[in-house]
Amino acid sequence: MSRPLVGIIGNAHVINEQYNVQAVAVMNLEAVATVSDAVPVMVPALPHIGKTEELVAHFDGFVFTGGRPNVHPRHYGHEPTEAHGAFDENRDNVTLPLIRHCVEHGVPILGICRGFQEINVAFGGTLHPEIRDLPGRINHRMPPDGTLEEKFEHRHTVALTPGGVFSRIFGTEEILVNSLHGQGIMDAGERVVIEGHAPDGTPEAIHIADAPGFALGVQWHPEWNAAGDQVSRPLFEAFGLALREPSVNSVFGNKLAG
Repeated sequence: MSRPLVGIIGNAHVINEQYNVQAVAVMNLEAVATVSDAVPVMVPALPHIGKTEELVAHFDGFVFTGGRPNVHPRHYGHEPTEAHGAFDENRDNVTLPLIRHCVEHGVPILGICRGFQEINVAFGGTLHPEIRDLPGRINHRMPPDGTLEEKFEHRHTVALTPGGVFSRIFGTEEILVNSLHGQGIMDAGERVVIEGHAPDGTPEAIHIADAPGFALGVQWHPEWNAAGDQVSRPLFEAFGLALREPSVNSVFGNKLAG
C-alpha cells in the first residue's frame, strides 16, 4: 500500500534580494515523512494553483505550517496596524478556504503556529497582533539570538483539558513546549474548541467541534525534533493515523485512548 500524500503549505521568501521563492522548512518535511509515515509535498501558496476542490482531490491531508508573515486582519474584521507586521495575502487566499473545505469533507489537517491561527480565522475567530502587550502575558516570541537548539528549546507548559482530544493523544494533562510566536487567538472562532493554555492564559491547542476528521492546531512548533520529542512524536503519529483512517471516531477512540 502506498503511503499517504500530505500537502504542506509553502511560504513566500525572497533570496538574493530579487528571486521570489516558495519554501517549506526541512523539519516540517521530515516530521511528516518519518513520524507520520507519509509523503510530504509542498503546496505553493500562490493564487493560480487551482480551485480548492481540485487541490484537495490530490492529497490525503494537509499541514499548515508556521510562517513569518501574518494573516491579514481584514479576514477577521480588523484594521491593519504596525503591530500586525508583514502579510502574505496569497497564502491567506489559499489556506482559509482550503481549511474550511477540508474540515467539511473530513480531510485531516494539522495547523502549526500561523496554521493554528489560520484555523481560528477560517472559522470566524480573531487574533491579537502582539500577545506580549496584553496585561499578564509573557513574551512568546522566538529568542532573537542563540542556536536553533536554543531558539526551539522548551519554554513553558501547556495545561490540557482533562479527557479532551489532546490529553488522550499525549496521555497527560500537562505538556512542555517551545514558543516562537508573536500573535495569538483573541476570540475563538465558531466551533473552535480551545483545549490547551499556557500559564499566562494564551491559547495553545485547538480542535474543530464536530469535524468529521482530524482538525487540530497547536500554537507551538512540534516539527522541531519531532521524532525524539515526547509531545511532538505522538501528535504527528496521530496525524499519520488519521491519514490512514479518516474517521474521527477511529482516530480518537480506543487506538489512542489505550
